[in-house]
Amino acid sequence: MEQTFTGEALISDIVKKFPKASDLFKSYRIDFCCGGNRPLIEALEERKLSLNEVLSELNNLYKKSKDLNEKSIDWEKSSSSKLIDYIIDKHHSYLNEELPLLSPYVTKVYRVHGERHSHLGRVHKLFYDIKSELIQHTVKEETEDFPLILAYEENPTAENKEKLQHIISELETEHSSAGNKLKELREVTNDFTPPEEACGTYRLVYQRLEALESDLFEHIHLENNILFPRAIS
Repeated sequence: MEQTFTGEALISDIVKKFPKASDLFKSYRIDFCCGGNRPLIEALEERKLSLNEVLSELNNLYKKSKDLNEKSIDWEKSSSSKLIDYIIDKHHSYLNEELPLLSPYVTKVYRVHGERHSHLGRVHKLFYDIKSELIQHTVKEETEDFPLILAYEENPTAENKEKLQHIISELETEHSSAGNKLKELREVTNDFTPPEEACGTYRLVYQRLEALESDLFEHIHLENNILFPRAIS
């Protein structure tokens, strides 16, 4: 079978061409957002995974997707305005709704089970750090950063470009910070695996933290690997 993707392909480029590859990469804990700008083989070697097995699975999924004529939006061909609207409507809205709703459950699990499960103190701290950072981050993107990206497209002056480069550098740093905290959350929760005796709320928190990670990785990928490079190109 012809191999669409190879080990030398950049992880971010694979997800651009085949967005569903993000699900496969998440299952193997391969970073496709903040750490997506490197060859797939490098990430596989780091995680001691078989290149042939992962490539076979990846290319089979891609072929099935093409055979079924699955259609997904090609964000590289869409306007920046359309992509920004999608990020706000899907990912920012999710964070604005989920973070406040999840907060009391994270706190409750820590209060009830923290004495016996000391790692829950770290889970509590990481979650609230992520929450605080992301709330500020999304507001700033919507009120300052995204409007500047669109303004620069309309008026690409040297002054606007300098502002844009500075802002994008800040945003990527903030993305890395959130991504690193999520990675640590996954580590301290043993891949979001609750103990056998965990209550329903305990399990709920882990499930929703994993869903938060999934959404945020897709969110960061759209910005770091598509929106930002286009904006300053």
